[in-house]
Formats: sequence, C-alpha cells, structure tokens
Amino acid sequence: MKSKSTRIVIAFVLIMIVSCDEPETIVTNYVHSDGSITRKIEMRNSKNNFKKSDIQVPFDNTWTVKDSLEISRKGDTTWIKKAEKLYKNVAEINLDYKSDSGANKGISRQAGFKKSFKWFNTEFRFSERIDRKFSFGYPIKDFLNGEELLYFYSPENLKHGKESGPDSLKYKALSKSVKEKTDNWTYKNIVSEWIGVFSKLTAGKAGNDMKTESLKARENEIIKIAMDNQEKFDSLWSNGYLLKKFIGESNALKYKTEADSAFKIVTDNLMIDFKSYSVRIVMPGKLLGTNGFIDSSQVLLWPVESDYFLSEPYEMWAESKVTNTWAWIVSGLFLAFVITGVIVRLIKKD
Repeated sequence: MKSKSTRIVIAFVLIMIVSCDEPETIVTNYVHSDGSITRKIEMRNSKNNFKKSDIQVPFDNTWTVKDSLEISRKGDTTWIKKAEKLYKNVAEINLDYKSDSGANKGISRQAGFKKSFKWFNTEFRFSERIDRKFSFGYPIKDFLNGEELLYFYSPENLKHGKESGPDSLKYKALSKSVKEKTDNWTYKNIVSEWIGVFSKLTAGKAGNDMKTESLKARENEIIKIAMDNQEKFDSLWSNGYLLKKFIGESNALKYKTEADSAFKIVTDNLMIDFKSYSVRIVMPGKLLGTNGFIDSSQVLLWPVESDYFLSEPYEMWAESKVTNTWAWIVSGLFLAFVITGVIVRLIKKD
C-alpha cells in the first residue's frame, strides 16, 4: 500500500479505485408532478455479495427489494439487486441523507424540488447537490477549457467509447491533457486549502507574513518545496524542516500545532471514504434543460465521482414542463365567448 506521503504529496490526487467486489450502482429518481419521487437502486455484481455498507445512498428495510441474475452467452453470471421506495417529497430524501450510515455517509447531500404554475404550462425542477469538501480550493473551470470540462464530467463508458472510436487519437490526447491539468488543479487545491485552514487557525495571533494573502503569494513555491522533498515528506514534516521552509524557523516553532492541525484537516477531507455511483433523473413532461448526459436508454445520467465535489459543490439538475390542457380549453372557451359577444354586438348594431 502506498504511504501517506506518496498519496498526498507525490500525486495529490484522490483516486477512489473501485474494488472488483464492489457493485456497479445506478440510482434513478422518477420525479412526479405532485413532488413525490420514486427512487430506484440497481446494483450489479459478479458475485452474490451485496452489503449494506456498499450502498452509496441511504437504504433501510422500508425499501422493496428484488434479486435476480443474468447469465451471458459466455456463461458469466451477473447478480442484480433492485430496490424501490416512494418518497412523498424531497424533505423525506433529505432526512435520509442526514441520517445515512451507508458507504457515503461522510458527504453532505441535498435534494431539491420546485414547481412553478404558469397557466398554460407547469414547470418543474429537480436537483441533487453534493457539498464541496474544500473551502479554499479553486474551481475546475479555471484549469480546463470547455471541451476538457465536458470530458472531465463525462461518464466513463462515454470516455472509453470515444477513446476507442474513429477519433481515438484526438480523445486520447484530450484525456492526457485533462489528466495533467487536473493533477495541477489538485496540487493547487491541497496547498490552497492548507493555507486557508492554517491562516484561520492562526488568525489574530500571527504577523502579516503569515496572513492568507502572503502565504497565497508563495503557493507555487510551497508546491515546489513539497515536490522536491516528496520521497522524505513524512519525516521532513515531522521534524519541522518543511514547515520552516514554508513559513520560516521562528513561525514554524511557534505555530507547529496549528500547522499539524491544518494538515490533518486537509488530509481528512481529501481522503474521505467515498464509493462512486451514477444518478439518473426521469422528469414529468417535456425536458427544458439539464446539465446531465443522455444515456443509451435516453434517460438523463450523471456520474458521481469524488473529484467533482472537491473544491466546489456538484449539482445535478433537470427542468421540464407539463402542458395544462385544461388551461388551453378554458382559454379557448373564454376567447370563443368574447368573439361571439363581439359578433352579436356588431349584428345588433347593424
């Protein structure tokens, strides 16, 4: 297993590797016009091994569960567990999120629903939002262009399809570019977060050279110092050498406790246990807008990866509308009544 210094200082990238024993999970929200939501979970695994601790969203004995299996032409068996529950509203979903004890209990999530009556149409908006882990990080859009951003948020199967398709060279180059830029983004986020937390812990006690602005101005220098000493990071941090390089000898001795506390807060947030999954949303009526992808079944799809909510909230949303047929009928009858009245008046006048 890699040491803490290798994970944090060499790569500065949190990559959650899904074990072969962990199921692939899709959570589908069927949004109804009255604000209720039917939530379905589908978990697929090569083994009949489904633990409650593997489930990425809140789950308990109030769900309806169905087990099945599929056997491929090659004889491979896929075990499938499906669960379903009707929520009266998003408030019930959010209560479950607050009391979640499952695989992703360490992240803060909220669902939202809005219904707007506009006479001829009723519009709906449903969203799922995951709060950010870092408070002092940089948005990914500062590091990636439009095409790279789209690729960054794309589902893995879509990425693999493009990288093995007719434009494979283009997308492999794009993948490499995104990897390099997101690595840099992660390095900057970790250092920026440490500076922000450290400055907060020393606020009112340290001099001007220890203020956030002064330390932020040395951000790239701090990254270089850490990278130049990556092989011995643990020992050099423990004995105070790196901290002296960061903030000077006198400050390092005076504020070592705060520096260690800041380091622990950053690493705890960075290395939070998280299991990836996918979210689908099925909206009532005609789709108006979304930031999701359309999957092979023509349903809105979002991958949920830990990188997506590292330094900014990750929100999955969709908007739709339903035509109010009765409103058109009432309006038509009213218009016919008005026109008839005008015609009758004109006839009488003549």
